Amino acid sequence: MGEVVECVPNFSEGRRKEVVDQIAYSISSVPGIKILDVEMDADHNRSVITFVGDRSSIQEGAFQGAKTASELIDLNTHSGEHPRMGALDVLPFVPIQNITMEECVEIATSVGERIARMLGIPVYLYESAATVPERRRLEQVRRGQFEGLRESIATESDRQPDFGPTKVHPTAGAVAVGARMPLIAFNVNLDSSDLEIAKAIARKIRASGGGLPHLKALGFDLKEKGLVQVSMNLTDYTVTPLSRVFDEVRREAEARGVRVAGSEIIGLIPLDAVCDITARFLKLDGFVSNQVLERRIWC
Repeated sequence: MGEVVECVPNFSEGRRKEVVDQIAYSISSVPGIKILDVEMDADHNRSVITFVGDRSSIQEGAFQGAKTASELIDLNTHSGEHPRMGALDVLPFVPIQNITMEECVEIATSVGERIARMLGIPVYLYESAATVPERRRLEQVRRGQFEGLRESIATESDRQPDFGPTKVHPTAGAVAVGARMPLIAFNVNLDSSDLEIAKAIARKIRASGGGLPHLKALGFDLKEKGLVQVSMNLTDYTVTPLSRVFDEVRREAEARGVRVAGSEIIGLIPLDAVCDITARFLKLDGFVSNQVLERRIWC
């Protein structure tokens, strides 16, 4: 089998399907690219497009997506629950098969430089591609969002980008480009309209607050649904299983007199993570993902 790189760009548009379709088309038009999933979220006003390819096609597909997003999305008129600093907000590359993290860092660096040079968009390298320790964490890179970065990029030395101008693109903002391991985007909706409850739970369970390792969490208000949400990114499910994350959110919610209304996976999830949930829920002894029928067929 050849090399496989996954790319999971997040775009600041989750309400205009025609815009997301155009971005997806520009990515899929690159030979060798296969789009695996497209997710849109109106409350967050954000979309996630997941695609795979080899190191050559993945770079071209990522650039074409960045280019189309910069032409169609104006952050000056964008609003949504999710933090953002760019039309293409985050561009991570993930090693899947026959490729190393170091090689994905090289890909991220090359694509980031090209975006800055050809589109005039400032680029910040994050996670494993970060050039300074402070930029490993995406939330640190994105602090202040589009509006704040617009003011600080030219005046604060630690806000200068790795590539591109020391001013945000007037409509497309800036972008974080990086390399990382597979990430699970997991949201739990609470049967409440009290945003402070969701924020309190997020603060309690996230790693930066002394909670679960490798977990990032924020509280959001889903006005259209009349609910609040604990929105999470799990950066290493082998250390902190998804089942533990859900149990922790449910426990904290119940302690505050609130029940869980539902949960959702954004984008794709590794099979091993699903198998872990099954094994823990059913209390299966010694269950491994190699017992899944399809995995045996694929091998």
